[in-house]
Amino acid sequence: MRFAFTIAHRWVGLAIAAFLFVSGITGAVISWDHELDEILNPHLTTATAQGDAKPSLQLAREFEARDLRARVTYVTMVPDPGHALSLYVEGRIDLATAKPFELGYNEVFVDPVSGEELGRREWGQVWPITRETFVSFLYKLHYSLHIPEMWGIDEWGLWLMGGVAILWTLDCFVGFYLTLPPKHRVNSTQPEPIRRQLSKGWWSRWKPAWQIKTAGSAYRINFDIHRAFGLWTWGLLFMIAFTGFSLNLYREIFLPMMSTISQVTPTPFEQRTRAPKDKPIEPGVSFEAMTEIASAEARRRGWTEPLGAVRYRSDFGMYDVRFFKPGDDHGAAGVGPPILYFDGRDGRNIGDWQPWTGTAADIFVQAQFPLHSGRILGLPGRIIVSVIGLVVAALSVTGVVIWLRKRRARVARRRSELPGGAAPFPAE
Repeated sequence: MRFAFTIAHRWVGLAIAAFLFVSGITGAVISWDHELDEILNPHLTTATAQGDAKPSLQLAREFEARDLRARVTYVTMVPDPGHALSLYVEGRIDLATAKPFELGYNEVFVDPVSGEELGRREWGQVWPITRETFVSFLYKLHYSLHIPEMWGIDEWGLWLMGGVAILWTLDCFVGFYLTLPPKHRVNSTQPEPIRRQLSKGWWSRWKPAWQIKTAGSAYRINFDIHRAFGLWTWGLLFMIAFTGFSLNLYREIFLPMMSTISQVTPTPFEQRTRAPKDKPIEPGVSFEAMTEIASAEARRRGWTEPLGAVRYRSDFGMYDVRFFKPGDDHGAAGVGPPILYFDGRDGRNIGDWQPWTGTAADIFVQAQFPLHSGRILGLPGRIIVSVIGLVVAALSVTGVVIWLRKRRARVARRRSELPGGAAPFPAE
């Protein structure tokens, strides 16, 4: 059994090492996406005009008047003081082609006081990588590798990284098992040092696996780092691996799996069929009307959080309205703000999402992204996730080094067993 697990750990680890290295490094960085974006792009994110901010919806309409091809799809109602208002946009339908306009951008930054447009960019742009798109490039690289659409399907990257996460989740248990001391019987034919080692208690024989012997050889230190880092952070590594799978393969595997264990309350996203990208659903209710409808519904429910943001999803033909205090839309602890969903055609309420409420499965589903990103604990959680990202990258590198060293040893051994030490095949 141990031999089979060793082989599985070796080849699964090699198969996913490069993916985990990229995912670990990018994950460590994008835990600070908002802060890093502000450092790199103050010309976009900083607002300098003094005075009272204009209503966000007014600024959205002013922008749409400047570019009649564009429709605003996401508006934060109260931007952070001193920060620009970020508007997400998409192309309207071009009557000449019956398809959405290709805008070349999907995010606009506006000074909330003066209304001056500070800049535009394409969030998640693959190439060229610029200062404006660097953070979003890393963000999308983290979960999809920017694998392009093929044969009308654009989820290839999500599926690939979801499959890697499944293998990683299973390999977490295999790797843990391999750190356990093997069972051996003590007998009189064994050398005295081996008998003394095997006569020790179980913990005494497992304890070295948790330690890094800095006085050893470079290979030994590399091996100890791989094993000890994996043990000390095992619970967090498993959590990141599992949530990576649940997020990337949510509809395909995770949701059906959870539904067999406990009742999962479906959101409108699960109850509606997504429209093709070239056939977005036109809204029948304006943002202004939607804020009034949503505010009235929130008051009826007794919600006390202010209306924080409104988003229209043209692929599902619905609005989601989020309730949070200014600044709590990024980095706040918990599982996210409460949300109300409304039909985009007639404005009727079609569902809600309330943090920490629902069935056990509902709460477990809610926690997946906050756990993966560390945001469930706020700032401390993001620090932890950044460190774990670096650990994942280190485990990937040290695992490959271990394999290379053992592979060289196996090749050298095979050569030495031949007459004259000749290689049976070209050097590997």
